[in-house]
Amino acid sequence: MSGGELSAWLALLQRDLRIALRRRADTGSALVFFVIVASLFPLGVGPQFELLRRMGAGVVWVAALLASMLALGRLFADDHADGTLEQMLLSPTPLPLLVLAKTAAHWLSSGLLLVLVSPLLALQFDLGAPAAGVLCLSLLLGTPLLSLLGAIGAALTVGLRGAGVLLSLLVLPLTVPVLIFGAGAVEAAQAGLSVAPHFSLLGAMLLTALFLAPLAAAAALRIAVE
Repeated sequence: MSGGELSAWLALLQRDLRIALRRRADTGSALVFFVIVASLFPLGVGPQFELLRRMGAGVVWVAALLASMLALGRLFADDHADGTLEQMLLSPTPLPLLVLAKTAAHWLSSGLLLVLVSPLLALQFDLGAPAAGVLCLSLLLGTPLLSLLGAIGAALTVGLRGAGVLLSLLVLPLTVPVLIFGAGAVEAAQAGLSVAPHFSLLGAMLLTALFLAPLAAAAALRIAVE
């Protein structure tokens, strides 16, 4: 990455973060949704601590997955509507790098907040400190992966009517392995087993997505604009 490309990447990242700060309602809605969904299960189950400990990781991960989907629909939609997307295509900076910048901004303004709140939610499910730490680390690895996979779906559905429903249908099946290994890491920690295999698989998927997802999303955006 040259100096000019890095400057363009940082400029787009800062632009999207500023937009996210101006739209605090959109950013806060994902966080509030995450907290509410994860908090409803302990209220419904009641003080059955053994059951709460068993289901806690899966519930928090499902809530994080659904919350991350809320902001994906607007990842490229606003840029497509105001013509910014066409300027991105004409930019000398490679489009996959710009897609990566927008995806990073999406994660910083939504996924990172979910990671920071997750230890508090772990308390509601009576998860101990080691399990809560593993949950936080699994979300730290998994939520960027959710954003990268979501960017592909957002690019494929940009400009389409009913894009939100179609986006969910496209992205949710792709996120199943992330959900399985993310929740599985916490279950392994609770059982006294090694969490290294789960983290290794999450890390491998994240590295693969960092390389392939921006390329796929960029190709989908070119098709959408044409």
